[in-house]
Amino acid sequence: MQIFAELIHRLDQSTKTGDKLEALAWFFKHASATDSVWVIAIFSHRRPKRQVSTKQLRTWCQEKAGIPDWLFEESYQAVGDLAETIALLLPTATKTHSQSLTEWIKWLQDLGKDLEEVKKSKILAAWDQFTSLERFVFNKLITGGFRIGVSQNLLIQALASYSGLSQAQVAHRLMGNWNPEKVSLEELLHSNDLEEDLSKPYPFFLAHPIEPSFQDHFSISEWFAEWKWDGIRGQLIRRGQQSFIWSRGEELVNEKFPEILEFLDLIPDGTVLDGEILAFREEHPLPFSILQTRITRKTLSKKILLEAPVSFIGFDLLEWEGKDLRNEPLTHRKALLEALVYSINHPKFTLSKTLALGSWEELAQARENARALQTEGLMLKKKDSTYETGRKRGTWWKWKLDPFHIDGVLIYAQKGHGRRADLFTDYTFGLWDGEVLVSFAKAYSGLTDAEIREVDAYVKKNTKEKFGPVRTVTPGLVFEIAFEGIQASPRHKSGVALRFPRIARWRKDKTIDQANQLTDLKAFLS
Repeated sequence: MQIFAELIHRLDQSTKTGDKLEALAWFFKHASATDSVWVIAIFSHRRPKRQVSTKQLRTWCQEKAGIPDWLFEESYQAVGDLAETIALLLPTATKTHSQSLTEWIKWLQDLGKDLEEVKKSKILAAWDQFTSLERFVFNKLITGGFRIGVSQNLLIQALASYSGLSQAQVAHRLMGNWNPEKVSLEELLHSNDLEEDLSKPYPFFLAHPIEPSFQDHFSISEWFAEWKWDGIRGQLIRRGQQSFIWSRGEELVNEKFPEILEFLDLIPDGTVLDGEILAFREEHPLPFSILQTRITRKTLSKKILLEAPVSFIGFDLLEWEGKDLRNEPLTHRKALLEALVYSINHPKFTLSKTLALGSWEELAQARENARALQTEGLMLKKKDSTYETGRKRGTWWKWKLDPFHIDGVLIYAQKGHGRRADLFTDYTFGLWDGEVLVSFAKAYSGLTDAEIREVDAYVKKNTKEKFGPVRTVTPGLVFEIAFEGIQASPRHKSGVALRFPRIARWRKDKTIDQANQLTDLKAFLS
């Protein structure tokens, strides 16, 4: 546990990739094999099931520290992180411990069968054995909120260096349904004797944003062009007479899409498809928001299945007749996929067709029609490309539509988390509706550190009201907001909902009366 706490501390001290890789290498060198497996699980989103609520943790901390609600709340707002707030408020420990990370995780999982009072006494006893740093990490294990800048790719790099495997090999071994309680580090990284995981998907190949003057360096005849669909990227697997649907976030989502399972059961064994799950009706894609109404439900009613029908648009074939096709050229994979789609002939299984265009100019004109077709733009894939792992530059490019832009006024602000816990970094923006500013979007990305500090100083000097962590701000700052899509929404005060809003730039050249009207935003709906 001490080594894990030190790892979290080192990872949190730097934003540099090299420092994080060095910290991970240090951990895998000094930690036990069982602790290493749990760290891999934690950083690849296989965290232990929560057995204690945040409300319980907060209440027990207040009782132990002898502080009232208002003081805890003020402390929480100042620190910005619940786990860290509790670690700082608790009295100094009077005992020590020698348990490993694995032992503490097993201890936490066993809490599930205890009554609340028993849980409370055990948690208080555990807090009394930890240093402040260990308490912080222990609380994070309970809440599951590790935000320390360790991406899946960074973890893969560290494990590749540690194990001697290639990054592609590590990425594939971390996919699927492996359980940190049942697999050893040796089995996870090296063994070929494990019972085959029939559901195991392949690591996804991701495209890079297209680079300027791309067309000047290539002939269009070298590329496949197809629409960039606005849905959920997924792999469909048919092995051992079983069917599996995986999202790109490594979630097994069979129960969400019974229509897709229906045709997947008809596909020959030894097949893996890559493609997009879309809300789809009468051969036309529907807005992503319709798909969202479905994937957020725990159970699917007949009404939801009717209102948010889905289809799978396939654009690649990764495995056929049990053979890995990823090193075959895309032309070959697409030919096999097209034949499969037509042989199955199911209305919920369609092919992502390529655009037959003769020049880059024609392709650019076609791209302008993407939004009307409910797509995000275009994908360009080299005809002879293999299917690689992760985001590799060179053979797959995405040419997304240019975002919408509108100028809004900062009206609310909230403090951030972690290193930004003392800064107002989360903002709400408004547009004019007559003489009133109506909120229409929230955003927290797009400003430099210097700009964030400048906005923070403005917020602190111009706060009108406080609502918990939120501050009402005297209107005075104008920002250009970029967003990918828009739709009518009766749930929002503005009457619209935006897709991926973010700050494009600070419009210091504009006064608040020059910001846009709400009618300007709604004009994008037409």
